[in-house]
Amino acid sequence: MGAGLMAATDAEAGKSKHSAGLAAKTAAIGPSFPKGFLWGAATASYQIEGAWKEDGKSESVWDRFTHTQGKIRGGDTGDIACDSYHRYTEDIAIMKQLHMKSCRFSIAWPRILPDGTGTVNQKGLDFYKRFVDTLLAAGIRPSCTLYHWDLPQVLQDKGGWPNRDMAGWFSDYAAIVTKALGDRVKTFAIFNEPYVFCFCGYGIGVHAPGIADMGQYLKAAHVANLAQGDAYRAMRAIAPKAEIGGAYNMSPAEPATNSPEDRAAAEKMHAANNIFFIAPALTGSYPKEFAPLDAMGFQPGDEARVRAALDWIGINYYFRMKVRADATEKTMGYRADIPREGPLTHLGWEVWPQGLYDIVTRTARDWHLPIEITENGCSYADPPGVDGTVKDDRRTDYFRGHLTALARAIQDGAPVRGYHAWSLLDNFEWGEGYSQRFGLTWVDFRSGRRIVKDSGRWYGRVAAANAVIA
Repeated sequence: MGAGLMAATDAEAGKSKHSAGLAAKTAAIGPSFPKGFLWGAATASYQIEGAWKEDGKSESVWDRFTHTQGKIRGGDTGDIACDSYHRYTEDIAIMKQLHMKSCRFSIAWPRILPDGTGTVNQKGLDFYKRFVDTLLAAGIRPSCTLYHWDLPQVLQDKGGWPNRDMAGWFSDYAAIVTKALGDRVKTFAIFNEPYVFCFCGYGIGVHAPGIADMGQYLKAAHVANLAQGDAYRAMRAIAPKAEIGGAYNMSPAEPATNSPEDRAAAEKMHAANNIFFIAPALTGSYPKEFAPLDAMGFQPGDEARVRAALDWIGINYYFRMKVRADATEKTMGYRADIPREGPLTHLGWEVWPQGLYDIVTRTARDWHLPIEITENGCSYADPPGVDGTVKDDRRTDYFRGHLTALARAIQDGAPVRGYHAWSLLDNFEWGEGYSQRFGLTWVDFRSGRRIVKDSGRWYGRVAAANAVIA
């Protein structure tokens, strides 16, 4: 064989090897996402910050609740949590390392207004200004949630969310934050999961402030809708170009049977859980399937106050619900349960990616607004191994399945522009304390040490590729 032929053959072999490598890489890439899609993670002030009484911050309802014996698994509190108040630069560096372009975070109201109203605590505002500036320097969009459940205890002492005065107090707080951060932050969520902080906090009492009174829940829910409308108008006046929305927990409601009663119950559950804080904002009316106006304390003129021309809708998705009519449930009229047909997470929640597709496509069809996945994630307890790495393949599989379902929803026309994994860090998980680990990053709650899990590294590669990968 002549030298020329050998060279040509070697070249062809190299070309074939290169093509095979490209083919292998291509085969490893799954569904892709639209150009400019925002990959990120979500956090919440009480769950990660710690510094519970530092630099002028006052007591929140969660400080009081966690310091009450028997309320939290293991007696845990958020006093230190992930210590992100002091270590936020480290956390932002992790986000940058993982190619994230959006950080969803929340403001602690008692850090800004220790008395709930009135005098502003400048040290609190300055902390969030530094936090936002550090995000921007890292090329990460700050997406600010004004309220992720940490109500100043002093306002709970005045009745909390069932008190109609709360709407005005919250609007004033929203205006202060928007004025302070509106030159830096262009995307705001008014509330995180208003259904949860009303129902779990005032209806069944498993969350702060620990009140179990369905009448109080209904009043709190209506006042939250008033507050959402009042806050929206105050924010819009200060930041007319800001994108203002909300983050709403949503579970597709599937009837337990095909009976007319269960189908009606499923629609009632959808109204009460998924759109109870969206429909009033966008239409001025509560959904007809669930609208106990008298019990909520509805007054003339409230139709206008609850309106808020939201720019976008955030979906927090964790599980679907099977719903059956139940006349013994006097307030709701139905019973909703998490099915157990799919695999279960450490928390006992069913893994069901199809549910994300279902709720995203229905939300897109019903409301015609841009959508962001503001939370989606799972709890698994995998610890660091002897090599110092956290091998959490189940979490990677969870995200792969849900992101594939989300890509399908986008292909079918849903206007989804971003996805935020819950959560960046293992953190304080409300009533479960530190027993549940949802993070892409493992946290040693004694030392504060962070280790990016295998799932986090995988997620970073997804963000870099803008596509689901093997």
